[in-house]
Amino acid sequence: MEAPHSGSAALFTSPDKRRVVISLLLALLALAVYNPVTRMGFVNFDDPAYVTGNRNVQAGLTWETVRWAFISTEAANWHPVTWLSHALDCQLFHLNAAGHHYDSLLLHALTVVLLAGRSTAVAALFAVHPINVESVAWISERKNVLCTVFFFLGLYAYAWYVRHPELKRYLAIVVTFALALMAKPMAITFPCVLLLLDYWPLRRMNLGALPIDASDSTERPRSLPWLLLEKLPLMLLSAGSGIITVIAQKGGGALRTQYGLPLRLGNAVIAYARYLGKAFWPSKLAALYPFPRNGVHAWEVAAAAFLIVAISCAALFLTHKRYLAFGWFWFLGTLVPVIGLVQVGEQAMADRYAYIPFVGLFIALVWGFADWAANHKVAPRYLAITLTVCTFALALSAHAQMKYWANTTDLWSHTLEVTGPNFVAEDNLGAELIKEERIEAARERFQRAIDINPRDPFSQLDLGVCDQRLGNLQSAIAHFHAALQLSNQQLLRATAFSNLGSSYRVSGNYDAARENFMAALRMDPENTVSLIGLGLVAQKTGDFAAASDYYSRATKSQPWNITYILLAQALQKAGRAADAKAAMEMAKQAPGDLQAAQQYADHLLQQ
Repeated sequence: MEAPHSGSAALFTSPDKRRVVISLLLALLALAVYNPVTRMGFVNFDDPAYVTGNRNVQAGLTWETVRWAFISTEAANWHPVTWLSHALDCQLFHLNAAGHHYDSLLLHALTVVLLAGRSTAVAALFAVHPINVESVAWISERKNVLCTVFFFLGLYAYAWYVRHPELKRYLAIVVTFALALMAKPMAITFPCVLLLLDYWPLRRMNLGALPIDASDSTERPRSLPWLLLEKLPLMLLSAGSGIITVIAQKGGGALRTQYGLPLRLGNAVIAYARYLGKAFWPSKLAALYPFPRNGVHAWEVAAAAFLIVAISCAALFLTHKRYLAFGWFWFLGTLVPVIGLVQVGEQAMADRYAYIPFVGLFIALVWGFADWAANHKVAPRYLAITLTVCTFALALSAHAQMKYWANTTDLWSHTLEVTGPNFVAEDNLGAELIKEERIEAARERFQRAIDINPRDPFSQLDLGVCDQRLGNLQSAIAHFHAALQLSNQQLLRATAFSNLGSSYRVSGNYDAARENFMAALRMDPENTVSLIGLGLVAQKTGDFAAASDYYSRATKSQPWNITYILLAQALQKAGRAADAKAAMEMAKQAPGDLQAAQQYADHLLQQ
């Protein structure tokens, strides 16, 4: 893929040296624009699942972590390379968010360098476009930037293979593609992108009626069936990744089967048009755009469909400008896995999903503008000035967008401001208020979330937690049961059962408490709350040996000072003074305020 001619060509005598210098300058631009992310922390949007609350990831790069990464479907995905990337960060930086952020930024800068090797203008637009802020500034989206690096390395491997087709070069394509899939399954469209490359700029595709410029082709053009057969191993990898992803997302409760196909199709068509709009005017960007659960307007679907069909027809009709079809169908095709035909999560669309697709739009735009300028004899320096102005404007917008990812409160407050009613934003704001011990304010947020979507199990669960903390046990129990009825997600159900057990324990119904704690442990054998709860129930009923066993299991699950304190007290009651002393020594070595933990342990035992 050759870059359009521009005024920058006169800056250096050697094209290769010029590309290296420009690539490094664009990488520095990306690092400078996104540098504020290194001062940001974690947010409560998936970061607990991926890093701050994930014991396997926090263990660092061990053989056990590697084994877990390849068999785990946590976070409703199978992406072992992503898990290992986070584990490496934890080994290097522990829970210092700056290191995690900077690694994501370096991956983004690497992608910019890979793009700059083919087009300065495309790389510049990609480097600073505000819609990419989500992928770079959100630690949980490491999977996106990591996948994209391997995706573009795979394109380079394909260009290398095309120059001299042989097995080892084809294997390089397979390996890079497999790594991209193991970082994020959105890469399944990679074989289709290779077919687009065969169409343009490689011109390996023989389409019969279309003229063939042999001077612009790397080899004799092939028929479409031959090219499809060539991509068959890659397509099999895509199919396998798709099957694994559906199984993982179904098991994780991420699939939203309650939305009918007509609604999903309507939303997908509108989303394409909205993505296109944000490419040219990236305003009102948000962490989550609510899915239109109550339906979409027919005129919106019709207008969006007309726009998509019109552009598609124009791209196909202008066969002498193959870059238009290449860029446009890159955009349409790479969005297919996440456009919502199979609805995952509660978003109508997402900024992160545009990370790879927008490259196609940038290519069509840059080559089209350069073509127009050449036809109208526009001086190259004016092209350079236009690119500089656009890059500067986008960089300012991206810099402004980053501040909303500084912390959880800013993130979700901004989301509510630009999207209107949004139960996910309300729920996440409420969760942050609970951390701040503002229980009444948190309850108001959860109640708003339920008013927007009464069938949201997370809001019901969180509202129950608030009522539990406020002493409204019967109301809390009702909300926990409601959460269980609304969700089949294993982790959520385990949490609901453990909270039910705690509520029944405090109210003195020990049989119901045991039943619910055991139900939680069947779903999550290391559920610390349930292990401690069973220990408290056993201790209340005088079974100190059983209490010691449960507390001991809890210390293996979470070596908190409170679990060791409870274990020490139970062992002392069971007549095991030496073991009790050893447990107390472990409590002193564990992180946290020992005196506060002792007070909380006394409080639990008095309930």
